[in-house]
Amino acid sequence: MKKFFFLILLQLAFLSVNSFGQTKEQSPLYLTNYTFSDKQPEVGQVKLRAGNGSQIKAITLSGPQAGIFKISKDNKLTIRKEKLQPGQNWADVVVSAKTTNGNVSANFRVVKDAFIRNKVVAHRGAWKNTGAAENSVAALNQAVALGCEGSEFDVRMSADSVLFINHDPDIQGLSVAKSTSDQLKSVKLSSGENLPTLEDYLVAGMKQNKTKLVLEIKASELGKENSLAATRKIVALVEKLQASAWVDYISFDYEVCQELMKLAPYAHVAYLNGDKSPAELAQAKFYGLDYHFSVLQKNPDWIKQAQQNKLTINVWTVNDKAVMENLLKENVDFITTNEPEMLLNLISVK
Repeated sequence: MKKFFFLILLQLAFLSVNSFGQTKEQSPLYLTNYTFSDKQPEVGQVKLRAGNGSQIKAITLSGPQAGIFKISKDNKLTIRKEKLQPGQNWADVVVSAKTTNGNVSANFRVVKDAFIRNKVVAHRGAWKNTGAAENSVAALNQAVALGCEGSEFDVRMSADSVLFINHDPDIQGLSVAKSTSDQLKSVKLSSGENLPTLEDYLVAGMKQNKTKLVLEIKASELGKENSLAATRKIVALVEKLQASAWVDYISFDYEVCQELMKLAPYAHVAYLNGDKSPAELAQAKFYGLDYHFSVLQKNPDWIKQAQQNKLTINVWTVNDKAVMENLLKENVDFITTNEPEMLLNLISVK
C-alpha cells in the first residue's frame, strides 16, 4: 500500500505544470496547425504557450528535412511543395527560437492532409464485425482499412504513470489506475493481442494519414487530480511522438477538456457529457460538442445552434440505421458507431 501511494505522489510531482501552462516534458513552442495540402502549403504559425512571458525574436530551421520548409517574418511555417519527394506524406523539422527569455526549440512533424471526410468514427475501432478486440491496435487497423474518418479509443493511466488503452477502470480483475505497467502489459485481449499502451497505439496510427485518432481521456477512479495528471502525460507523449496532426481529443470531464486546451492550444477538443449548451461551449473556446444522440433528441435546436457557433458536431454511439439517416439529414460532422460498415454503406448510396 505504501508503495502504491508513493507511485501516485511521484507521478503527480513528475507531471506538474509550470507557470507557463506546459508540463516539464513540453517545449514552450507549438504550431497552430500541423497539416498541409497541395492547395494549402502553409502549415501554421510558431507560437509560445500562453503565460510564457516572452516573445519570439528570431526563428531558425534545422534537421535533415529543413530544406522542405520556410519560415516567414510573422513566424508562419510553410512547405516548399517542390522539395517534397513523390508520395511523401509527412516531414520533420527542428524549430529553434530566440526569445526575450532565452533560446528554445521543438521537433515538429507536419503531415499531408489526406484525412478522409466521411463522418464515420469507429467506436473503439472497427471490432464488432471484424473479429478484432475493442480498443486494440488491430481494431484501429481495421478502421483504417475500412476508410473511416476517425477511430475512437480510451486512455487510462497506470499506477506508475504509463498510459494504456482501455475503456473500463478494470480489466481482467486489475484496476488500471492501481496496477503497475508490468502487470498490465501481461494482460491479453480476447484476440490474443497484448493490452496496448498509448505509445503502441499512436505509433500504429501514425503509419497512415487517412484516419484520425480520436483520443478519449477517461476520468480516473483516483480522483480529479489523477485525471488531470493523466491529461498532462497524454499531451506530453503525443507531442514527444510528434503525433499532434493525427490526434483529436474528447472527454466527459469538463476540467480535463479545459486542461487540454491550455496545454495544447492547437488541439481539437470536444466535450462529451451533454450538459453544456452549444453557446456555453463556444464561449469556452471548444472545437466541438460530442453528445449522445438522446441529448440532441431532447434538445433538437442544439444542432443548429452548434452550427451557428461554428462548433463541430459528433454524435455517439449510433448503431441504429434510422437514427444514422436522420443525423445525416441534419448534416452533423461525425457519427460515432459500433457499426462503421453500415454507416459507410448509407453514405455511399447517398
